[in-house]
Amino acid sequence: MRRYSRITGTGSFLPPKRLSNADLAAQLARDGIETSDEWIVERTGIRARHFAEAGVTSSDLGTEAARRALTAAGIQASELDLIIVATSTPDMVFPSVAAILQDKIGANGCAAFDVQAVCSGFVYALSVADAMIQTGAASKALVVGAEVFSRIIDFKDRTTCVLFGDGAGAVVLEASETPGVLASDLHADGKHVGILCTPGHVSGGQVLGDPFLKMDGQAVFKLAVGVLEEAARAVLAKAGKQDTDIDWLIPHQANIRIMTGTAKKLKLPMDKVIVTVDQHGNTSAASIPLALDEGVRSGRVKKGDLVMLEGVGGGFTWGAVLLTM
Repeated sequence: MRRYSRITGTGSFLPPKRLSNADLAAQLARDGIETSDEWIVERTGIRARHFAEAGVTSSDLGTEAARRALTAAGIQASELDLIIVATSTPDMVFPSVAAILQDKIGANGCAAFDVQAVCSGFVYALSVADAMIQTGAASKALVVGAEVFSRIIDFKDRTTCVLFGDGAGAVVLEASETPGVLASDLHADGKHVGILCTPGHVSGGQVLGDPFLKMDGQAVFKLAVGVLEEAARAVLAKAGKQDTDIDWLIPHQANIRIMTGTAKKLKLPMDKVIVTVDQHGNTSAASIPLALDEGVRSGRVKKGDLVMLEGVGGGFTWGAVLLTM
């Protein structure tokens, strides 16, 4: 009998500090940087974001999301045999956020590691967990996306500092006799490294290079819409499904224009797209599980729904997962 994996619980967490566009504009104005709610909304669809307080780490946010996902799944942390965390903003150089989170939730002993694919990280991590469950290497997996992007934002660059926020989302993935995850499709193209990156690194006790996020917004937009459609078509073909079969599209929450462009190419109305970018901003690897949890807890995403998750991020990475809830 073939072995499958299914999502049995979702969870998310946002740090309490919420900044509206007006709040952020006032903060930037003190440093002579001009922006406005209208400017941000028109270009991105973002109205607010959450920032972690000093000392709060990705593992802290991920731990809260993980606990909520475990509760929703009705299992104990000690039952887990795999933890994968997708993040680009780890607590430290090493060990992994997954190992730190593992100890915080009391799941010591199981395999735990991080995946670094930036905003596509959760799609990558979910695909890896699914593959490990299918092969019998794991039976109960926790997959987390957690970020504190506020730590790598250049608040003197209004084209990027208005985009990002902090947060975490998580799912519990369990072995099943019935299909849950139907197909995945993952890609990367390293020749596009320069259009979205944080080029600094630690060496000899100092930060070498630029430690702030850099982005060529127009290049990212142009590439993103095309590759997201390709990945979406690929997973539909692998699963033997049509775009009309999709109940919910849950894309990486980067920019409302990218999201609407992708939905249009798939001939999906926006009322079939879960949108949280307006309230969360771009939370990188956390954005898809945050939006999924919002969809589940609001009652929109229901058991049996066909859901497409897709992300695109620095690397340049992209991918999609098609699953039945």
